[in-house]
Amino acid sequence: MALSVTPADRLLPTEEAADLLHLVREIADAELAPKVAQAEHDGVFFRDELRTLGRAGLLSLPYPEEHGGGGQPYEVYLQALEELAGAWLSVGISVSVHALACFPVASFGTDEQKARWLPEMLGGELIGAYCLSEPQSGSDAAALATRAALDGDEYVVDGTKAWITHGGVADFYDVMVRTSDDGPRGISCLLVPGDAAGLSGATPERKMGAKASRTAQVLLEGVRVPQDRLVGAEGQGFKIALAALDAGRLGIAACAVGLAQAALDAAAAYAKERRQFGRAIGEFQGMQFLLADMATGVAAARALYLAAARRKDRGLPYGVEAAKAKLFATDVAMRVTTDAVQVFGGYGYVEDFPVERYMREAKVLQIVEGTNQVQRMVIGRSLTT
Repeated sequence: MALSVTPADRLLPTEEAADLLHLVREIADAELAPKVAQAEHDGVFFRDELRTLGRAGLLSLPYPEEHGGGGQPYEVYLQALEELAGAWLSVGISVSVHALACFPVASFGTDEQKARWLPEMLGGELIGAYCLSEPQSGSDAAALATRAALDGDEYVVDGTKAWITHGGVADFYDVMVRTSDDGPRGISCLLVPGDAAGLSGATPERKMGAKASRTAQVLLEGVRVPQDRLVGAEGQGFKIALAALDAGRLGIAACAVGLAQAALDAAAAYAKERRQFGRAIGEFQGMQFLLADMATGVAAARALYLAAARRKDRGLPYGVEAAKAKLFATDVAMRVTTDAVQVFGGYGYVEDFPVERYMREAKVLQIVEGTNQVQRMVIGRSLTT
């Protein structure tokens, strides 16, 4: 079911952006929505669908046209991402993670690195992965232990990365590694090819939701990475990681709004059709109030992520605003999807209707790209330090 918020309803900066959103809606309706229920039930990864999106230019929207990107403002990219996530959350997460994986080279790479790698990364056939978390260091990113030792003109990498979207199937990996023991200043970023000897993906995690999204540990055993694949300077990896996460949090906020909008639309439609005590349940004031609160939360979350995106587009600091958007939007998604199940009653608890899946999927959004407790830390520190 298409989201009730159409491209025509959105405040877009250009006619080109409006045309882009119409294209995204058409692809989501034709290529994603008919497949989502079965693929999520079976846990089947959607590589062909990602290729379709890539060939349509939708994997590279916020990056420069000179390197094969779409050259779109972040506020437009995020609304496209919302559309995709509303049709199929796992796909929205993949697009967001791929954009995150392109960020280090696009923002911190040398001109030579950008010219060499970005066109292929943004061209649509490849997908990337972002490797920061480890089994013992998730939100405490500065405690990562994966190590890279320089041997001649190559780094030798050993360690394990955890909770990696596209783990084992990505074509390239941004791997945050420890090149010295100097705390956060000892972390560096390496661009590792997906087919590098010694790199492998573990068995995919068995998750509560977003089952079609491939999430797995990435094992690095004596992986040799040429020194020219160091992105930024040695010791700059922690800065790169945090900057990438600011942008990535906005992606997750947009995905959360897409999921919440889909749940709201399903609930509102059902409330018009389901009859109890001689009339549609949507005619009862209690149901109308519930739907009103859901709709208000979704609209507020959308406004919050767009306000942060516009700051980013203007070159203004937006890290705290991204944390607020991620925190609020994902909490809204959890609440709205839970309320949608309640609207459906017993039918909401079975797989015949999508809202039970929406509720399961919403939970992960409160965890990825920094838990919501971490977002509160970021926001709180900005107010007290």
